[in-house]
Amino acid sequence: MESNPAKDLNEELRQALEGLEDNSLDSMQAEAERVMHQRNTEPLDDFHGLTPDQMQQVLYAPFDSPALVRFSEVVSGAVEAPFARLFLLLAEAIGEKGVKPTAKGNLPRALTREVALQFLGEEGYAAATRYGGINKEEDFNDLHVVRLVAELAGLLRKHKGRFILSRDCRSMLSGPGIEAIYPRLFRTYVERFNWAYDDGYEELPFIQHSFLFSLYLLWRYGDEPRPISFYEEAYLRAFPVLLEEVEDRPYASAEETLARCYSLRTFERFAQRFGLALVERRDKTDILSRDITVRNSGLLGQLVSFS
Repeated sequence: MESNPAKDLNEELRQALEGLEDNSLDSMQAEAERVMHQRNTEPLDDFHGLTPDQMQQVLYAPFDSPALVRFSEVVSGAVEAPFARLFLLLAEAIGEKGVKPTAKGNLPRALTREVALQFLGEEGYAAATRYGGINKEEDFNDLHVVRLVAELAGLLRKHKGRFILSRDCRSMLSGPGIEAIYPRLFRTYVERFNWAYDDGYEELPFIQHSFLFSLYLLWRYGDEPRPISFYEEAYLRAFPVLLEEVEDRPYASAEETLARCYSLRTFERFAQRFGLALVERRDKTDILSRDITVRNSGLLGQLVSFS
């Protein structure tokens, strides 16, 4: 039977207060505070070694908790990440003169195809377009997301009817380079871009809100490849209440739906895009296969430092 944390805490408080020799209000309040402090500073198995106080920081102050975690403003070493590479290809294609957007405000088709071919290579491009070509920006979703995030990050903007690189972006490209741009794209992706964009699942903003806990799990357990189900189960164990926001579907339970949504957004679309995790699908032709392994990448340690 699963424990009830609130019930357990009430019982612990009751026993502590019953054991007091001094039943004054001040003594009872001091004892209650002692019990609460002890509870909040004890590592929990469900949080994989984090205390409730630390989990509060992870969830509500991920970029402002230096005693627990630090993020590099400039990454040292090579930035091997699909998101970074696509941004550089996009920046190069836009160049100094900029490019004119389509009537819908997207990147032009020729530019999108050019970047896709450079990024995917001839074989990869042929495989990606075997059931339909790249006729608009949204047909190459990875580039589409890079463009949206770059705009949110203030690295790309529209000026006088053209896409141009911002002054700040040009300054970084000519100075510290992608090593400084990458952390900015990362922070914008976790803070401002909507992870639920175009994936067909419920909004579930908490998955994005808890990104740092997912990175903590990857940092702690990712030295060797593990089934993606390992991380799904660890996450659901930490936040079981999230199941209340998901309904059963004809072909999947609420738990299965939540697990798939979590792994898609967190590992396949976030950690893998940013080069923080190596996600391997045994059968790359079967996008529904659950035979997926995940492991840490060296870039995670360059970007995030857990105390």
